[in-house]
Amino acid sequence: MIADTRVLLGRSLRHVGRSPDTIITTAVMPIAFLLLFVYVFGGAIDTGSAGSYVDYLLPGVLLITVASGVAYTAFRLFTDLSSGIVERFRSLPIGRSALLWAHVLTSMVANAISLAVVVLVAVLIGFRSTAGIGAWLVVAGIVGLFTLALTWLAVIPGLTATTVDGASAFSYPLIFLPFLSSAFVPTESMPGPVRAFADHQPVTSIVDAIRGLLAGEAVGSELWVALAWCGGLLVVAYLIALLVYRRTFR
Repeated sequence: MIADTRVLLGRSLRHVGRSPDTIITTAVMPIAFLLLFVYVFGGAIDTGSAGSYVDYLLPGVLLITVASGVAYTAFRLFTDLSSGIVERFRSLPIGRSALLWAHVLTSMVANAISLAVVVLVAVLIGFRSTAGIGAWLVVAGIVGLFTLALTWLAVIPGLTATTVDGASAFSYPLIFLPFLSSAFVPTESMPGPVRAFADHQPVTSIVDAIRGLLAGEAVGSELWVALAWCGGLLVVAYLIALLVYRRTFR
C-alpha cells in the first residue's frame, strides 16, 4: 500500500509540474492578491494595529492559497475517473486506496510549496514576524490541518461530479469566504448582519489565530476555536469522502 501510494504520488506530482495552469492558479494568483491589496488597497485600510498591512494580510492570503490549490485535487481525481485510468489501476495488484491517498498527499506537497513561495514574497515586500520557532510550528500545524481538511473535502466533488466544471467549482465559495472575514479588514467595520456572519465563520477564527501567533501575541481561545473548526471539518470531510469512495468502487 505504501509503495503503491509512493509510485502514484510521483505520477501526480509530475502532472502538477507539467501543468502551467496549476502553477499559475496556486502560486501566482495568491501573490497577485497579496501585491494588489498591499500596494493598491492597503494604504486606504485602517486595521487598527501598529504593524504594516502585509503583516495583517498574510494569514488570509495563505488560506486563499490553500483554497485555490485544493480545487486541483478534485479536478485531477475527476480526470482520472473519467479517463478510465482508475479502472486500469483496479485491474492491477495495487492497494485499493493508494490512488486516493496519492491525490491527497499530492495536494499537501503542492500546497506546501505554494505557501512557502507566498511567504517568501511577503517577506520580500516587508512582512516581519516576532514569533518564535514554537509559534511558527503551531502556525504550520494549523495551516497543514486546514489544507488536509479542504483536500478531503475536495475529494467528494472529485468522485461525484459529472463534469469537469462541476468538480472544480466547489472551491469558489472557499476562495470567496475570506472576503467575508477578518482576512482583509477588521470585522468591526462591517454592517451588522455581515459582521455577525464574519465573526462566526471558521476563516475569521483561523486567520485571527495565525495573525496573533505570527505577531508573537497570546491568542487564547482563538487557537482552540481554530483547531476545533479545522479538526471538525477534517473528520466530517474524511468520513464522507471515504463513504463515497467505497460506494463508487464497491
